[in-house]
Amino acid sequence: MAASMSDGPLRPETIAAHALHAVDAETGAVVPPLHTSTTYARDADYALRGPSSYLRYGNPTVAHAEAAIAALEGGHAARVFGSGMAAIVSLFETVPQGRHVVAPAVMYHGTRDWLRRLESKGRITLSLFDPAEAGALAAAVTSQTDIVWIETPVNPTWDVINIAAAAAAAHGSGAILAVDSTAATPVLSQPLALGADIVFHAATKYLNGHSDVLGGVLVTAADTTRWGEIAALRNLMGTMLAPVEAWMLIRGLRTLYVRVRQQSATALVLAQWLEAHPKIEAVLYPGLASHPGHGVAARQMAGGFGGMMSILVRGGEAEALRVMKRLKVFLPATSLGGVESLAEHRRTIEGPASPVPANLIRLSIGIEAPEDLIGDLDQALAGI
Repeated sequence: MAASMSDGPLRPETIAAHALHAVDAETGAVVPPLHTSTTYARDADYALRGPSSYLRYGNPTVAHAEAAIAALEGGHAARVFGSGMAAIVSLFETVPQGRHVVAPAVMYHGTRDWLRRLESKGRITLSLFDPAEAGALAAAVTSQTDIVWIETPVNPTWDVINIAAAAAAAHGSGAILAVDSTAATPVLSQPLALGADIVFHAATKYLNGHSDVLGGVLVTAADTTRWGEIAALRNLMGTMLAPVEAWMLIRGLRTLYVRVRQQSATALVLAQWLEAHPKIEAVLYPGLASHPGHGVAARQMAGGFGGMMSILVRGGEAEALRVMKRLKVFLPATSLGGVESLAEHRRTIEGPASPVPANLIRLSIGIEAPEDLIGDLDQALAGI
């Protein structure tokens, strides 16, 4: 699985498209093989014939997916899990009893709910900071902080957090920085190069990109004691990504760069159109010059600003729900990052305790014709 040539390393677009240039040595197949075996025979001396012994500890297809993702993130290694939450749970399980975690007050609600659960059990202490407030992250870090967790852009308000500044704040107190880069993807952002220690992706989203795989991944900058513990936890809890899903994830990675770049370009067109619409109160998208985080996003994101945005509909929750009902091309569904465009009323999904505005609709932009998406939004907004 060579990832370099005699005249230098391959560029990430090529690494992704070729799945690490993984031509099958035995058959010449250009599509990587799928290994589904749960167990592996030993030789006459009862020694393993290869690196795999039992599926819960590893598998050639799973290892291939991990190597490809680690290469795209510029990381030391990656571990894939059966869901994004399985990866998140494993990471926070490494926090020593009673130590401190810092995280955004607005973020993916599953992560927030898990951290609050740990806090309620006395496992951790927790500080939630306002990602839109300058200096709030640094002020929340203490000498007891073990992990600073950030999303950037932040789901679903798409605030932008300065990764390098967050790394400096974390490392200054002896903590690590973990970055949920699901929305940015390795196409647009390289958190490890900016000082992060661990990168997380909900592989269900852009990495797979076809709304047919549930998975999560952690990528580490270095081989640390914590990283060894994460690997051991995955073995103990049995949260390995299954081989078929790992193979489908590899398939999705091969089109990652073309998908994300088109989704980003279309998102910017839609955001600019929506910003001028009289029935839109605000467009939350870091690619807009009016976005308060645009400058930071332009520095730490390359080639686009992602395919995710949110709109605040004038009038309130009732009007936002009417827009949702009228959409025809955008599909009313949870999740993001697929080739089809999705719309979601976040307050409905998160519940009444959600910090998300009641008139917010989250849009995941797919690869459809931009004109069709604009036409759909236009007719839906005309009905309120």
